[in-house]
Amino acid sequence: MYLNFDQNLAKNYKSGPQIIRVLSEAWVKDNGYCPNCGIQPLADFANNQPVADFYCGSCSEQFELKSKKAKLSQIINDGAYETMLARIKSDVNPSFFFLTYSPEFTVNNFLIIPKQFFKPETIIKRKPLAATAKRAGWVGCNIDLRQVPESGKVFLVKNQNVIARDTVTQQFQKTLFLREQSLDSRGWTLDVWQCIDRLDDKFNLKQVYAFTDELQGKHPDNNHIKDKIRQQLQVLRDKGFIDFLGRGYYRKSY
Repeated sequence: MYLNFDQNLAKNYKSGPQIIRVLSEAWVKDNGYCPNCGIQPLADFANNQPVADFYCGSCSEQFELKSKKAKLSQIINDGAYETMLARIKSDVNPSFFFLTYSPEFTVNNFLIIPKQFFKPETIIKRKPLAATAKRAGWVGCNIDLRQVPESGKVFLVKNQNVIARDTVTQQFQKTLFLREQSLDSRGWTLDVWQCIDRLDDKFNLKQVYAFTDELQGKHPDNNHIKDKIRQQLQVLRDKGFIDFLGRGYYRKSY
């Protein structure tokens, strides 16, 4: 995988955002591959698709690309709120590629967050544009990556080191079980998983119960929070993300 952008592709462009769009999309098309099945190259959609930029011609996975200079922030600007929210709730929502690059136009990090890690709460509604704006009243959104467990961030390139393709596809496929869950069930799994991320590698049930009030706030209609916590710990155990050590103790295995 070649990590430098081909700057010659943007010599006829003046706008900074246009230059980055052209360079980053060309780089992904030439160097990217499908993290689900490993097929290369990816195909690109026609311009002005509602969300997705690329798709895999083999397994039909869809991807949207977000590029940024320097570090990847926790809050990512995105497009129209209602469009994005509708796709998140559908079966054809895209997974997201996030690419960061250096001032020298070298790829620093290239990662994917699979679509199963997105839930409505991940999409933050922005204020409507002012009446004086060209698109007055238009409502955009932000993507809150703080809502995504660390296991949902699959790196293809990390700190300019290329990750083995087999490692990428294995990590991607390991979480596909989330797609089999309903949106509500998946939300519970992700919420408890995110709480576990904040604990040490070895933890106990009492420590997870400490998040009861926080989880109650996210699921106000549920009056059996501790039962749901135990249920989701079993799900994560059965899928190989945590090990049960006995006597209420667990260990992360991811």
